[in-house]
Amino acid sequence: MLAFAIVFFIVALLAALFGFGGIAAGAAGIAKILFVLFIVLALASFLIGLWRHRGS
Repeated sequence: MLAFAIVFFIVALLAALFGFGGIAAGAAGIAKILFVLFIVLALASFLIGLWRHRGS
């Protein structure tokens, strides 16, 4: 998921470089959503792993 966020970020940068503002804004928005989703899932996975490790 982080790889997709990076790809969309690069697409946004390239689109902004070539003057496609709407596409750049859309790709940047998608990249932000994917990055936040990645952080939330990574944190949840870490906490669940920590909880399971303490339980055994």
